[in-house]
Parts: sequence; structure tokens; C-alpha cells
Amino acid sequence: MIPELVTLISQDLSEFALHVRAILGLPIPNIHFHGPSASSVILVSGQSDQVQYGALTKVLSRADTQLRLFGKPEVSGTRRMGVTLARAESVEQAVSTAMQASEAVVISL
Repeated sequence: MIPELVTLISQDLSEFALHVRAILGLPIPNIHFHGPSASSVILVSGQSDQVQYGALTKVLSRADTQLRLFGKPEVSGTRRMGVTLARAESVEQAVSTAMQASEAVVISL
């Protein structure tokens, strides 16, 4: 789980949005917590400059689940290429859902 990415689904203002507001001296309103959340990395191993992703419809059709692909054009060795984010009734359920979603992404090198 990548804690800073979990805020992208667990609350209405991400860690990044909060940093920007703080740096610019902008107000930080009430932050609404959406519920227990988790992230799971999409890790790719191999060598390619033609990375392709499949089964995205299956991943994106899950309720309260998001997919973030980092847009990295190549992989050489092992590289984080994206994450899935999930929200559920409990952290354990969110972790399970996020992991299932990241495992469902089909990577072709």
C-alpha cells in the first residue's frame, strides 16, 4: 500500500492538493473522509519500450475502485507502472479489492 496515494480515493482533497494550498497560502477547508481505503501497485518486470495494458474495462467496472497508470514509456528490470485504489467497508476489504484490481491488469511487453 502506498499511503500518499490512498488519499486520492479516501478523501476529497489529495495530499498533493493540500501541499499546493499550503505552499500558495490558500485556505484548507474541511476535509471529507470517504472511508477505509487502500492502494495496490502495478509492478512490471521485463524489458520493453512498447508496454501495453489490457483488461482495463474489468478493473474500471469495479465499484469504488480507481486505476492510475503513470504513463511511463518503458520498463527495464522492475518498475512501478501504476496503482489501483479502492474504498470499502473496512481497510482489509479495501486492500483485498485493490490487490484484486491490480492483479487483473494485463501487461504486455
